[in-house]
Amino acid sequence: MSKVVRFHRVGGPEVLQFDEVDVPAPQADEIQIDVKALGVNRAEIMFRTGQYVIEPEFPAKLGYEAAGDIIAVGSGVSGFAAGDRVSVIPAFSFADYGMYGEVVNVPARAVVKVPDGVTYEEAAATWMMFTTAYGALINMGGLGEGDAVLLGAATSSIGLASIQVANMVKATPIALTNSPAKLDSLRAAGAPHAFLANAPDLVERVMEITDGKGARIAFDPVGGPGARSLMQALSYEGIFYQYGALDARDLTVPVMDMLSKHLTVRGYELFEITKDDRRIEEAKEFITRGLSTKALRPAIDRVFTFDQIGDAHSYMEAGNQVGKIIVSV
Repeated sequence: MSKVVRFHRVGGPEVLQFDEVDVPAPQADEIQIDVKALGVNRAEIMFRTGQYVIEPEFPAKLGYEAAGDIIAVGSGVSGFAAGDRVSVIPAFSFADYGMYGEVVNVPARAVVKVPDGVTYEEAAATWMMFTTAYGALINMGGLGEGDAVLLGAATSSIGLASIQVANMVKATPIALTNSPAKLDSLRAAGAPHAFLANAPDLVERVMEITDGKGARIAFDPVGGPGARSLMQALSYEGIFYQYGALDARDLTVPVMDMLSKHLTVRGYELFEITKDDRRIEEAKEFITRGLSTKALRPAIDRVFTFDQIGDAHSYMEAGNQVGKIIVSV
């Protein structure tokens, strides 16, 4: 028997409850993990409140990220053995798997070994943020040395990961926030430039930094009318990736900039990477290399205990964190 967190109706953090369940042996191509730490993500808040891309079926499990030790492997699994320290990549649906539990089964393709020197808490904080950033910036966008990238809501876990990914390939991250109090934390996190997203001279500042060329990529989870200035600050053939909807209003697109600079504006989601066998393996290689060399390290804001998981959700909903929220199991 294992203690798992599920919800039987949509609502606030109070709907989360601990259930005792019998976890079956791992099936073919599955791995069973003794969980040591969990990562909390915005998607789980949305799922719990009925605002996610899929509807919950009750009792509903949830949780995309975990780290722990392998207990057993199912048939057809190679390269892993009982006792291996591993972490989980979000590469599945909540309809099929959920990581909020003491013992969980997970598809083997979503599992990766934890490099030496990386804690369970760091491992549980890694894969949502870094895979999301890697996918758009490196795999699709081809960000490289000398490029500039605009990062919206940069104090989020994905924003902070994007700063590190950009620095790893010797690009120039330009970090944006709506909070003047968070500018120093962005600079401390490795961003050589940190500005208010609504600064009236944002475009001029970006052009000054880039010698008049503009940023090659904007990576933004906010959207809304504020997207206009980010697009205006892009270079010729620049790309605007929208990966969230913190401002649910329609994007404001500067049409003349789009036409004259041949801009690309597209939606992006993590599953474009994690559901593609080639892309997920490339992500594993890039991120594991970054962890091993310490070029990549997840920023952890706060660690809660397993029995405080409702508090962890409330803390995320308050929106004051700088970095990842972790639950120790």
